Amino acid sequence: MAKLHFHYGVMSSSKSAKLIIHAYNFQQTGNTVEVLKPAYDTRFSDETVKSRIGIETPAQALPNLTQYIPKPETQIILVDEVQFFAPADIDKLVQIADNQGKLVMCYGLMVDSNEKIFPASQRLVEVGAKLHRMESTCQINGCLNIATHHLRFAPDGTVIRAGDQFALGDSNYKSVCRQHFNQIYNTVNPKGKGGR
Repeated sequence: MAKLHFHYGVMSSSKSAKLIIHAYNFQQTGNTVEVLKPAYDTRFSDETVKSRIGIETPAQALPNLTQYIPKPETQIILVDEVQFFAPADIDKLVQIADNQGKLVMCYGLMVDSNEKIFPASQRLVEVGAKLHRMESTCQINGCLNIATHHLRFAPDGTVIRAGDQFALGDSNYKSVCRQHFNQIYNTVNPKGKGGR
């Protein structure tokens, strides 16, 4: 069985909900679980991973994994918002999975709102993590295509095409299919959020 997994998808594809469900199910069968999240993610709490549907689980918020040592009795490590960690942190998770035999399951985004892969996500692919794509539909009204991209909007409704790769919050994002991404992202100063 693979010891390193990457569950990835767009925003609102239930990644955190799936992590919480996995944590619950593993604990119900007697497994010891540690849940980690990047300290950068301050949306809800330093001490929990919370899903938009209202479920949550306790977590450790860490700025990086340099000094992280799992407890000896821990069998499973679940990592939320993994894209906010660094490639070196992924290498640490690889060492834990390979040398300590612990099951490591990561959850996060693959690409940002400019179609650029996050460095930590890229590292997960490079080191051969087992990939699990989590699907959801495009958030443009009436579209039933699979969402594969993110659009990021300024307060005035124009598309943001530059700036930091990391930005918290979801009120200024929309998960869309490739067709709608290309139509909206490549329009000069597009306004409106497509029926948001």
